[in-house]
Amino acid sequence: MRRVSLVVFMGMVCGLVLASCAAVVGGAKTGASNGPSALETAMLKRLGEQVEGTVIWSSSREGNHKIYAMDTSGQNVRRLTEGTNVDWFPRFSPDGSRIVFTRSKKGWVYERDANQNWKWDVFVMGRDGGAATLVAADASWGNWVSNNEIIFSRGAKIIRKMLTTGQETLVVDSETVGGLDGAQLQQPELSKTGNYLALTLRGSRWETGVLDLSTKLWTTTGKGCQVSFHPIEDRILWVNPSGNGASEVLSMEMKDGKPIKEYAYEEMRFVDIPGRQSHEYFPKLSADGTWMVWGATQRGHDHDIADYDLYIWKVGASTVD
Repeated sequence: MRRVSLVVFMGMVCGLVLASCAAVVGGAKTGASNGPSALETAMLKRLGEQVEGTVIWSSSREGNHKIYAMDTSGQNVRRLTEGTNVDWFPRFSPDGSRIVFTRSKKGWVYERDANQNWKWDVFVMGRDGGAATLVAADASWGNWVSNNEIIFSRGAKIIRKMLTTGQETLVVDSETVGGLDGAQLQQPELSKTGNYLALTLRGSRWETGVLDLSTKLWTTTGKGCQVSFHPIEDRILWVNPSGNGASEVLSMEMKDGKPIKEYAYEEMRFVDIPGRQSHEYFPKLSADGTWMVWGATQRGHDHDIADYDLYIWKVGASTVD
């Protein structure tokens, strides 16, 4: 089992949203914004000496979710979006110059309503915030295909859109693919080749998997949510409802859109933190696959109101048990 030996954690993130998939209850609440302890600050400083980068996330610490950023050293924490709407699911463009995110059409909206596309729009802004541009109406779960193309969900449909021309192209409609059973489609992500689509299914099906776009064959990878491709290796990662704290990050190697073998459970375990703070969610790897950031909480996982901390880990820093 992989465990985290060098973990930098900051007790200051409430309702962290790098990705979201579960049902939530309750209204907007202002979360705690306590800074890291002296030990954690020292660890963050050491981390900043190893890697220079930026972490973005969504937090309800000041009311409705807004998007924040900070340096990997833990310094320069700043709020990137303003207003009374809900902003969440931020993703950097491949060149790091822009951020795509989902915004509610008005005021407070539950993130459990993520696939009620008429409640949301997808926006793009610069890496430092500022004015945001509407790029896809009645849409959610925006992600990048390239620096000038995005992919997003409209309920049962996944759409690609060129930002330079505004042209939209249907990628898949779950109503027309037998293996998807008309499910709601969340968190679309294309493979490096563009031949495969990673998806989380909700509604008629609750699972993660990969769709072969040429054959329309669906391969289930597990339960849970937040499935994504490794940026360098031919493998996928996802959050599974198992392990310590009732969630963990699993991973397996893929070839031609399918697992290379039948994996034993222990072989798939990628991260499962020991201790109480082990409800892992929202994993995201750096562009080179060297670092992973994720959120974790010790009780509850309602994404709108639960108190998550943000963790950063150098992948493979420790392997035990």
